[in-house]
Amino acid sequence: MDHRIAEVRRDTKETQIRVRVDLDGTGEAALATGIGFFDHMLDQIARHGLIDLEIEARGDLHIDGHHTVEDVGITLGQAVAQAVGDKKGITRYGHAYVPLDEALSRVVVDFSGRPGLHMDVPFRAGMIGAFDTQLAYEFFQGFSNHALVTLHIDNLKGDNAHHQCETVFKAFARALRMALTPDPRSAGVIPSTKGSL
Repeated sequence: MDHRIAEVRRDTKETQIRVRVDLDGTGEAALATGIGFFDHMLDQIARHGLIDLEIEARGDLHIDGHHTVEDVGITLGQAVAQAVGDKKGITRYGHAYVPLDEALSRVVVDFSGRPGLHMDVPFRAGMIGAFDTQLAYEFFQGFSNHALVTLHIDNLKGDNAHHQCETVFKAFARALRMALTPDPRSAGVIPSTKGSL
């Protein structure tokens, strides 16, 4: 099977972003968003999703990280949607529970063609390094809207915000990996009774 690859650029007055994905990669990542903890989270997506990921982002970080994080989510969503194509033969649904010490998160994804985010993560701190924890929602909102996926994200336990956020991103990666994996029993078939997604 050919590798599912896409590259997308997004240029606005607030951000300039380039994202390249290989959905059939080995988890290699080259990341430069200007927000260290965010790069660490994006690295989890690559590593645990087995997605090769290149992200270069220049944003108005002198204001705050909002535009950069949100626009990376949008651009990554566009790239994933482009790379996955008509979705023939994919598993479509994915889910994962991931623990990290006291924290535990669950993510469920559906490549439904219908964007939707349902997220319940009661972060125990407002900032992790230079990363505003409110921006996790903005990242996943941008991703779900532009990858056209339904996402359910729940942090079930956690006292440390770093651990909470890391379990969310790792579970997201594992759920993506499951959903995007080709299903050998439905090769060439779009996984929907409607015949399209």
